[in-house]
Amino acid sequence: MSELKNRIDFVYIFDVQDGNPNGDPDAGNLPRVDAETGMGLVTDVCIKRKIRNYVQVAKGSEKGYDIFIKEKAVLNKSIDAAHDDEGVKNASDKTTAARDWMCKTFYDIRTFGALMTTGKNAGQVRGPIQFTFARSIDPIAATEHSITRMAVATEKEAEKQGGENHTMGRKATVPYGLYVCHGFISANLANQTGFSEEDLALFWDALTNMFDIDRSAARGMMSAQKLIVFRHDSVLGNAPANKLFDLVKIEKKCDGAPRSFKDYEVLVDSTNLPNGVTIENKI
Repeated sequence: MSELKNRIDFVYIFDVQDGNPNGDPDAGNLPRVDAETGMGLVTDVCIKRKIRNYVQVAKGSEKGYDIFIKEKAVLNKSIDAAHDDEGVKNASDKTTAARDWMCKTFYDIRTFGALMTTGKNAGQVRGPIQFTFARSIDPIAATEHSITRMAVATEKEAEKQGGENHTMGRKATVPYGLYVCHGFISANLANQTGFSEEDLALFWDALTNMFDIDRSAARGMMSAQKLIVFRHDSVLGNAPANKLFDLVKIEKKCDGAPRSFKDYEVLVDSTNLPNGVTIENKI
C-alpha cells in the first residue's frame, strides 16, 4: 500500500432530477432544505452511506474492505472480534491493538473514522476524509405528489372501501437541483489510520459511480457531474481550503428555472492557483 503524502481538498458536484436526494425524517421525509434561504441540503452522512454501499459492492468480501457501519449491523460484535484476535489478546496495549485491527479490517473506519468505545474498548479514530453538507446552487422547489396503490394491506381496509381497494399516498420530489459538497483529506490522519493511495483511488471511484448502484424510484435521476481535486505538494498543505474553493465558480446560463446540468457552467480559475497546488479533474 502506498502512503498518502499530500493534503487534498475537493469540490464534488452532483444533481437530482425528479427525485428526493435526502429526505428529512423530522419533516415527513420531505427533501432537506435550509429554512432561511430555500437551498436544498444533503447531509454528509447520506453521502458517506452511498460510498460505503459502493465499496461493499465493488470489493465484496475482499480482506481489508469490510464495512463497519452497515445496515442492521451490531457494532459491538465487530469490536469484540477485534479483541478475540490473537495479536490483540497478546498485546500489552489492547485498546491500541484493537484500534489498529479495526482500521486494517474496515475501509470506512480508516476513511471516515469511528467511535469504538461502546463495548470492549477499541478507542476512537479520527478519519482522514471529512465532508460538508452538500448545498444546492439555487433554491429548490420541493413538490408533493399524490400517488395511488391499487391494493390495500388488510381485509379490514378492503371491507371499509367496499372492494375499491385503493391506498393513497404522497411522494416528494425536487424537479431539479444542482448540489455542491466540499471535502477535505488529511495526509497526517491518513498515515495514522493506514488510509493509502489505493484507498483514495477507490474513494474517487465511489464518488464517480455510487449513484449507479443506488437507484430507486424515490431518488429519481441522481448523477455525479464534477469532481475537482486540489492536491497539495505537502502534508500540511500550501493554501487554505476556502481560497481554493473560491476558484470554482458555478454560473446559471438559463433565464428561467434550471432543469438540467446544461443550464449551468462550471468555471475553474487555474490562473490564480497558489504555488504547490495542482488541479485534477476526476469527472
